[in-house]
Amino acid sequence: MNQKLLRLENLLRCHTVCRQLHNLGQRRTLARWRRVLSSAYPMWPAQQYTGSWQTDSLFGAALSQYRLLVTKKEVRPRKSQLPSTKSKKEVEVWIGMTVEELARAMEKDIDFIYEALLNTTMDIDSLEADSHLDEVWIKEVIKKAGMKLKWSKLKQDKVRENKDAVRRPQADPALLTPRSPVVTIMGHVDHGKTTLLDKLRKTQVAEMEAGGITQHIGAFLVSLPSGEKITFLDTPGHAAFSAMRARGAQVTDIIILVVAADDGVMKQTVESIQHAKDAQVPIVLAINKCDKAEADPEKVKKELLAYDVVCEDFGGDVQAVHVSALTGDNLMALAEATITLAEILELKADPTGPVEGTVIESFTDKGRGPVTTAIIQRGTLRKGSILVAGKSWAKVRLMFDENGKTVNEAYPSMPVGIIGWRDLPSAGDEILEVESEARAHEVVDWRKYEQEQEKNKEALETIEEKRKEHQESHRKDRDVDGSVETILNIIDTYDASHECDLELVHFGVGDISENDVNLAEAFHGVIYGFNVNAGKVIQETAAKKGVKIKLHKIIYRLVEDLQEELSSRLPCIVEEHTVGEASILATFSITEGKKKVPVAGCRVQKGQIEKQKKFKLIRNGGIIWKGSLTSLKHHKDDVSVIKTGMDCGLSLDEEMIEFKVGDTIVCYEENEVPAKTSWDPGF
Repeated sequence: MNQKLLRLENLLRCHTVCRQLHNLGQRRTLARWRRVLSSAYPMWPAQQYTGSWQTDSLFGAALSQYRLLVTKKEVRPRKSQLPSTKSKKEVEVWIGMTVEELARAMEKDIDFIYEALLNTTMDIDSLEADSHLDEVWIKEVIKKAGMKLKWSKLKQDKVRENKDAVRRPQADPALLTPRSPVVTIMGHVDHGKTTLLDKLRKTQVAEMEAGGITQHIGAFLVSLPSGEKITFLDTPGHAAFSAMRARGAQVTDIIILVVAADDGVMKQTVESIQHAKDAQVPIVLAINKCDKAEADPEKVKKELLAYDVVCEDFGGDVQAVHVSALTGDNLMALAEATITLAEILELKADPTGPVEGTVIESFTDKGRGPVTTAIIQRGTLRKGSILVAGKSWAKVRLMFDENGKTVNEAYPSMPVGIIGWRDLPSAGDEILEVESEARAHEVVDWRKYEQEQEKNKEALETIEEKRKEHQESHRKDRDVDGSVETILNIIDTYDASHECDLELVHFGVGDISENDVNLAEAFHGVIYGFNVNAGKVIQETAAKKGVKIKLHKIIYRLVEDLQEELSSRLPCIVEEHTVGEASILATFSITEGKKKVPVAGCRVQKGQIEKQKKFKLIRNGGIIWKGSLTSLKHHKDDVSVIKTGMDCGLSLDEEMIEFKVGDTIVCYEENEVPAKTSWDPGF
């Protein structure tokens, strides 16, 4: 005990002497680093330990020799045994915490946080309870509260496997069958789009819509006298609905561009042309209102030349049809022109397998709940199918066509209303069929998780920008030059505190001293020296105290040493190495006792399968299962290894997993490799 008190007294004397040397121009600081998983960012000289001594920075003339002291272990400085020292409340904090979370951690109300940040550069007016705080403001609040902080582990979720649903690979051309074209009618407001569509489907949508202006994207199937069918999307024409119009083009095969013969090319006409070009969708030109005396179709065609829409009359490939939506003149010619273009495009789809489609519109019906209008693009939709769209899912309870009539099936290019959604998906969301409700929950949970991760990432990026601004301001304020400034600037670039926290709290000039060794021991530190010496007695003292002294004469060697020291503190990285892959060619089950066990008949395509290794089941590019094998057989014999080209039967340690022909079994092993710090100071 006496030795400890003596050591503390010596340190306090050193502290007093340092204050007296303030006017003599010496520079001192103490650096410390410890491995934590807490702060996402390093803590700089503004962060001081609140023990019985306070480390001061002493400013003066620049010398030719410098030394740095860096601590190495995750151990807090030893507390003073002096009875007069009062312990301070320790508050656990983390980078990115909100105002409300900080107040809760400090056991204070939110007003205290606001008061602590008054008279600072923080914009208090923009601060809300859920606002994320930068590191500097967390420290400021803790300091003003007379508390000390402890950087806690960031709230990190375990890395999750991607559980998303994705579209299937392109279908075998032999499975494709002809389908109807999906057509969008576009054009300027009041040029007659809805009236034209209304005539084609023989309903009165225009009269039912508010003010005669379309309010939503609708999808309708129109049967022509010739027997062909066309699916029409009615895209609103107002400029405010430009985004909806673009979304309509994404599922469209052909665009009918409506231009009034008495008005010509207008702003939204140009927008519609651009949407068609962006989506690479061909155009059929419908010159409407040709029944009016002031109609001038030729003028319209000439105006369109300026936008690379060249009609057949001028040597181009765009069909132009003169129509009157009001009287119905020439509408069949327009439909035939559309069908002719569709035949040239040779539109086909795969009507088999899981459904793929797109949500065209969604709304909530008081009697039926969430309802969507969708275009089926692949597969055939039936009652009972399980669907996911965006962050919503459905078990199809009812399907109906544009007339409200119940339908049992919906095939490619067919618009259909779907009832059975648990939540309302968004227009434009991709619809995918999955095998079960459990799988649907899995997909939706994954997408919500991804969205949350993206929001957190954006918040942390904002915090990082603010941190950099503060760091730059701090760099300008301090008066440091020569090699010290160079080294400090390098350490200021440290950006890997999510791996290991590097904290610079002291630097000095001159050869390594006994006091440096004592301080390093107290802070469990490592001393780095640049162009300095450490005498034999100092080195022996350091060795006895377990303090590392690392001397360098080249800056980048010092930095490399520091990088190695940081890397040595990191946990090893687990890497997967594939041993072999096998394709599942058949599935069956065997009886063991009173239970049936699924078995996969496989052929090894690469490497070899070793029973004692780890395995994963891959389906459509996604990992379905990870684990071990319970059985590996060649014919009827139990084996431990199956090589390339050989067939085998295998079963998994999880009996609920169902095999499917075409799945891939991957045999792999995990190896631990030393981690390397991601910090790259630019050398």
